[in-house]
Amino acid sequence: MVHQFAMTSQMKTTKNHGNLPIYQQITEQISREVSAGLLIDGERLPTERDMAKRYGVAVRTLRKSLAQLTQMGLLIRRQGSGNYIRKNENHDSIYSFFRLELPSGGGLPSAQIISIDTMAKPADLPAFGTADFGHRFRRLRFLDDVPAALEEIWLDGSVVEEINPASVSQSLYKFYRDQLGLWITRAEDWVSLDTVPHWQTPPFSLPAGTVAGYVERFGWSQSDIKVEYSRNWFNPKTVRYVARLK
Repeated sequence: MVHQFAMTSQMKTTKNHGNLPIYQQITEQISREVSAGLLIDGERLPTERDMAKRYGVAVRTLRKSLAQLTQMGLLIRRQGSGNYIRKNENHDSIYSFFRLELPSGGGLPSAQIISIDTMAKPADLPAFGTADFGHRFRRLRFLDDVPAALEEIWLDGSVVEEINPASVSQSLYKFYRDQLGLWITRAEDWVSLDTVPHWQTPPFSLPAGTVAGYVERFGWSQSDIKVEYSRNWFNPKTVRYVARLK
């Protein structure tokens, strides 16, 4: 059966989400919907012309997304028959480590930078890396333009001495890989509750001091060195944390 895109409200004409090309936005959207079970193994997608119309892009742009999904092992393209979803738990996507989803599943992540600072690590940070300073990224994260979380990421100063804010992309892991030669190959998350920090910024819906969902994460490099610590505060009424076991 051809998929009718039950999530039509989240799949309007693709908007500009920063440095990610439009075709890659579509790739990531479909990838996250496969992971969430919104697109199932063996399901046939609509025609390329219909998909391009729904995303508001040219067919040639849509085909770049489909080619990338095929490379990732998430799509089988059958000449004369159509494009079929292939469930692949080991696919590598830009947002494969991003665990927040809309209540209905999936959602395309994007980010609004609040600040980027290089500074000495404060005493309240857990131990990670080898340098006594780090690069702190504070961002407001969105899922399909819905404010999802406040996010603070610390990258150890041993990775790079200075950060050029102009080179930072929507996906920090993509920025790490493309600009710094750093791959985050594994991560460990701790999920609990915490109060929203004082640097809360609209349109995040919870005011400072409110109890929110709280996720801390350590990230390890390709050299198996703990180089990143992050924490985010999310509103469990608008998004959820999801970890799927393979």
